[in-house]
Amino acid sequence: MSDTIREQVRNQYGAVATRGLSSESDGVRAVAEAFGYSADELASIPAEANMGLSCGNPLATARLREGEVVVDLGCGGGLDVLLAAPKVGPSGKAIGIDMTQQMIDLARRNAANGPDGKPVENVEFHLATIDNLPLEDASVDCVISNCVINLAPDKPAVLREVFRVLKPGGRLAVSDIALKKPLPEELADSIAAYVGCIAGAIAIETYSSALAEAGFDAVEVVDTGADLNAYAQAENAACCNPAPAAPEEGLLPIADDAGGCCGPAPAAEGDGLLPVVHADGASCSVPTPSEDVHAQLADLIRRFDINDFAASVKVFAVKAG
Repeated sequence: MSDTIREQVRNQYGAVATRGLSSESDGVRAVAEAFGYSADELASIPAEANMGLSCGNPLATARLREGEVVVDLGCGGGLDVLLAAPKVGPSGKAIGIDMTQQMIDLARRNAANGPDGKPVENVEFHLATIDNLPLEDASVDCVISNCVINLAPDKPAVLREVFRVLKPGGRLAVSDIALKKPLPEELADSIAAYVGCIAGAIAIETYSSALAEAGFDAVEVVDTGADLNAYAQAENAACCNPAPAAPEEGLLPIADDAGGCCGPAPAAEGDGLLPVVHADGASCSVPTPSEDVHAQLADLIRRFDINDFAASVKVFAVKAG
């Protein structure tokens, strides 16, 4: 099931990268500002680096210094990498990791079109999953992430990888979504809510204990009090409502708990229906993501106040020296 979730996330966010969302949209810009980015910060990078996918601003707590190496888990279009680059300066490096090729391509284009149209030289981007980082042991000063770790099926593995690549004394500074109380069953079991950063979130207390178990000290997981309903301002573009995705090779893997079809009975392709292949080889047709995942998630948000169950959190931890 974790592979199915990973592919759903990859497909959905791959489509976000190709939609042309940017700070030029009032709604997308409003989401970033609602979660802590200043207008000056957003104006200092290509508009396409911001797609309204944030749930905080990890750079506010990262305390980056000249000459440091910083890694962004799930870098998307390069928003935080490009903002980090001038903070670490030419003697430092800002590295972006993303498992979606379309996001990596977008981030590289944005880096090539930096301030005054000049390329940003002290950045690099790698296609990889965040639980298997292509980085050497003890090679990084700071790891940041923005509303991404909640999407990882194996969060302890991610935290162990972060601990591995950090230098002694290195730090983790993350913005994420965590749970204040258990989700209703309908939300907890929804693939749309998982892709939308809600159903994959873990409890605040669990987040803290997972960091400690990974070896971190000085662990803090703090509810920022930010309004998660701010995502509605992005006009269906934000983390809690990702864009429709075109499946790889025309097939979209989907499975429910019973291993069956998540949509209506099999039908001929067309009229908004998409062929689906499950892990067991069974196939059926379901509505395309724009009519299925988005409609489901929009309906869930209408019927549940996400703020009752989840929170935007600031996560900070240190690898002891």
